[in-house]
Amino acid sequence: MNTTEHSEFLSFKNVHIHDTFWTPLMERVRTKVIPYQWEALNDHVPGAEPSGCMRNFKIAAQLARPELDYGEDSSAGHYGFVFQDSDAAKWIEAAAGALAWHPDEALEQTVDGAIDIICNAQQSDGYLNTYYIIKGLEGRFTNLKDNHELYCFGHFVEAATAYYEATGKRKLLDAMIRYTDCVDRHIGPEEGKLHGYPGHEIAEMALARLYGITKDEKHLKLAKYFIDERGKRPYFFAQEECRRNGGTESDGMDKSGDHYHYHQAHKPVREQSAAVGHAVRAVYLYSGTADIARLTGDDALLEACRRLWDNIVKRQMYITGAVGQSVHGEAFTFDYDLPNDTAYGETCASIGLAFFARRMASLAPRAVYGDTLERALFNGIISGMSLDGMSFFYVNPLEALPESCGKDQSRRHVKFERQKWFACACCPPNVARIIASLGSYVHSVGDDCVYTHLFVGSEAKFVAGGKNVSLKLETGYPWRGHVDISFTVDGGEAEFRYGFRIPGWCASHTVALNGDNALCTEKDGFAYIKREWRSGDRLTLVFDMPVTFIEANPHVRENAGKMALMRGPLVYCLEEADNGKELFRLRAGFPAHHSIKVQYEKDLLGGVTSVSFMGRKLKGWNKDDLYRAASEAAYEEKDLRWIPYYAWANRDPGEMAVWINK
Repeated sequence: MNTTEHSEFLSFKNVHIHDTFWTPLMERVRTKVIPYQWEALNDHVPGAEPSGCMRNFKIAAQLARPELDYGEDSSAGHYGFVFQDSDAAKWIEAAAGALAWHPDEALEQTVDGAIDIICNAQQSDGYLNTYYIIKGLEGRFTNLKDNHELYCFGHFVEAATAYYEATGKRKLLDAMIRYTDCVDRHIGPEEGKLHGYPGHEIAEMALARLYGITKDEKHLKLAKYFIDERGKRPYFFAQEECRRNGGTESDGMDKSGDHYHYHQAHKPVREQSAAVGHAVRAVYLYSGTADIARLTGDDALLEACRRLWDNIVKRQMYITGAVGQSVHGEAFTFDYDLPNDTAYGETCASIGLAFFARRMASLAPRAVYGDTLERALFNGIISGMSLDGMSFFYVNPLEALPESCGKDQSRRHVKFERQKWFACACCPPNVARIIASLGSYVHSVGDDCVYTHLFVGSEAKFVAGGKNVSLKLETGYPWRGHVDISFTVDGGEAEFRYGFRIPGWCASHTVALNGDNALCTEKDGFAYIKREWRSGDRLTLVFDMPVTFIEANPHVRENAGKMALMRGPLVYCLEEADNGKELFRLRAGFPAHHSIKVQYEKDLLGGVTSVSFMGRKLKGWNKDDLYRAASEAAYEEKDLRWIPYYAWANRDPGEMAVWINK
């Protein structure tokens, strides 16, 4: 493993964002989404699915009575799914990110109050899970496969580290260290412990993050154990099931690995080469694996990460950065299977892909990682939230026909309007936490180089060349490909390498240093300049940003003979609001370069750049004629108007399509 390429991403505390695109979105998360979600967690949103999340913590802390006032699903006082606790953890993490860049005394007090309630529910031995505290502690650690104990644990470790990072407050962090000690006493390789691992991954990367703060080898060892043990035979999940059903561990010896593809536990991680099973679990596992590969120098884990990465981005990723093709199991399916109208593309899965991309970029500076991170952020992630921040998509299709969503059972999971909330509400707080922590995805610092992975207007502070350096980035991205980067160096000057990603969508670019053409070396999609940087030095990057017509690999059967449209990092789509009904009758008339019109419209969908050009539309058809002879004369000219995919479904409900016939 080439450890000289490793870098650490800067904390959101060290990157203050002031970006024309992202700052309004982050402010919306801070002022609307986080307060709205707090109300949802406390069941105060009229017309929304009740959460029961904070109510569960109050009952577990004996601060509320467990009357069954939520109906039959209250499960003896506990309401909601077994993983309901995780929604509170993600909310705290989102609030931490917001507090890091915008101090807010009222929000901080609200979070502190929530932490007080949560910590009051913690048991004397450190255990903290409301489902088992309310239903009976004798059941804990008996169903790691299905009951999400270690998933909730992982999310709370993430929340605790983020809140400590943002505020310096240790109450939740110390509580999670005690909970980690509890988990470590029960699970591990030693005699007398459960030789198990999470059914739903996240604890792996959470423990790696905790280790970054505590430097306690026990935390790193536990994370590595979860990865090393996963998929070994005899299968732990089979033995666990046998014990619950009164059998012996040996009864589960012959269980096939086919039972555990869903959990990525069908074989050891080091032997895996294709993304399988539940997509969110998968990308969370791969993210944690990348963390452990970096922290331990494990080459076999690194190679597994690279294989799995290639399988996802080269064979199983939608153009929007969505992953997980099937509603059945919310899962990956097989190579090149990328249906548009039945796509699942869970918002959380795109977020997990962003986690994975960030960690792969930390292992090695390769533009493909930043390209994928950017693709997911600008398309598959922020599409999961409405422009006003008050409604959400769980599923992110690439084609939507309202009638089929309601009448075709195979498309019932697809929605053409975002929902206020969900009983299984993993996506809304997940969107909030990644947007609020965006500053931690922009730059990383290695032993001899500073890297810029995303072009987000911001000011970053770091140490390079032995000096304190400030890097200010200004841009009109994603609408314009112009980026200005200026440096301020304490003490006047510092020698270091600076590298920036050349976006994969960019065919040509220019680089100027203090007004003159800059000499750069390029490697793996990064451009590098090494020099003594001085206060006032200024880089000007100009990325050519044409409208690009995209084809899919011919093995993607659903897109044969079709095209999509991108400009810069943004995927575009057609909506009924602009183009009328029956989008499936449209053709691009490709190539249509001569008629392309690119226009920034400040009053459209919060301010977007639209793309228009003259395409074609199939003319009227006698409804009694199911078939007729094909004829080019059946088409007429039609002006097609495209908007960014992330902004669809923010006007009157209607059809949407990313891919159309050429």
